[in-house]
Amino acid sequence: MKNAFHSSALALAMMGAFAVQAHAQDTLKIAYIDPLSGGGASIGQIGMNQLNFIADEVNAKGGVAGKKVQIVGYDNQTNPQISLVQVQKAIDEGAQVIVQGNGSSVAVAVSDFITKYNDRNPGANIVHLNYAAIDPVLTNEKCSYWHFTWDASADIKMEALTNFIKDKQDVKKVYLISQDYSFGHAVAGAAKRMLQEKRSDVEIVGDEFHPLVKITDFAPYVAKIQASGADTVITGNWGQDLALLIKAAGQAGLDVDWYTFYAGGAGAPTAIKQAGLENRVFQINEGINNQGYGPAEERADALMKRFSDAPVYYPRMFNMMDMVFKAMAEANSVDPGDFVPVLENMKHDSFAAGDEGFMRADDHQFFQPLYISTLGALEEGQKFDEEHTGWGWKMAASVPTESTLLPTTCQMKRP
Repeated sequence: MKNAFHSSALALAMMGAFAVQAHAQDTLKIAYIDPLSGGGASIGQIGMNQLNFIADEVNAKGGVAGKKVQIVGYDNQTNPQISLVQVQKAIDEGAQVIVQGNGSSVAVAVSDFITKYNDRNPGANIVHLNYAAIDPVLTNEKCSYWHFTWDASADIKMEALTNFIKDKQDVKKVYLISQDYSFGHAVAGAAKRMLQEKRSDVEIVGDEFHPLVKITDFAPYVAKIQASGADTVITGNWGQDLALLIKAAGQAGLDVDWYTFYAGGAGAPTAIKQAGLENRVFQINEGINNQGYGPAEERADALMKRFSDAPVYYPRMFNMMDMVFKAMAEANSVDPGDFVPVLENMKHDSFAAGDEGFMRADDHQFFQPLYISTLGALEEGQKFDEEHTGWGWKMAASVPTESTLLPTTCQMKRP
């Protein structure tokens, strides 16, 4: 009887192991490694929401390359060291695709780790899909065959922003404020260099850096901006660091125009509305709501209804995952060693307006149209507001793909 019991237990254990193995073989596990707690959590959760939405879309159509898609979140707390622990954990749990975006210091560490891992483990390939970390080093001196990015680099965005600013004669005194890490310094450096080239008469009256997602009261920083006499602020801030900065500016009655990369992110539109900064805050990104492109509006509407408590999304993440799944389907494989060659040089109609973009094989930077917009009260015919504020983004300028093509110094090592 005892032997029979042990035999039955062993059989059940083997059946369970086979079931787990079969599930793993039938599933494409995508690891999402971004902040899911702490000061960056609101931004990280938006990405998690959108990835799950896209995965559900794909699974409803039968999956990709014969596999169902599973999104697994790993909290990196916006910390490079914690991120590497999470990357190794994800790999140990069967993930071959790593999605990450916040922030650039994390992205550099993750990209370097994955590149070295693939060198040490030929055939066990891992790919890093970057949707938001835009320090230019990632597509220049730190470029990697196993890293792709879908957000325009800080240099690309600043080139477009300063081209827009150079014709505004009311811009005379500029205050720079950004988070104190690699991306923030890249933003400030590009702003100073490009403004000097295009508007040498503009005075930089402040060049401020603050700790990343640690400041809860930006009143002292706003007081410095007021004291400087600035008429314009340029900032690379994102997440709570932008929302709280705008909030403090509104409370202090700071009378400046704002030029940003990420004012469309979680919390910022609400802060802009509460501060009464109508048409005073500009952002540059890859698309906004109310551009009138039907396919984008349908998907955005469905996503925001599903996540109505956080009705924000990143158009670039749609671009990223649509392209990656297309590459997997064409390669008939979810192995990065098979689909990465397909992803290189891929052309893709950008999510927001359907205009064509492309992945540059030289540095794995996706190039696409960019748009400069400002937030204000909804106008007739506009369908979407932002974060239930009654305000929406309005187009101020568009930048065609060909105008975003900055050169690269990438010397990519290929397997």
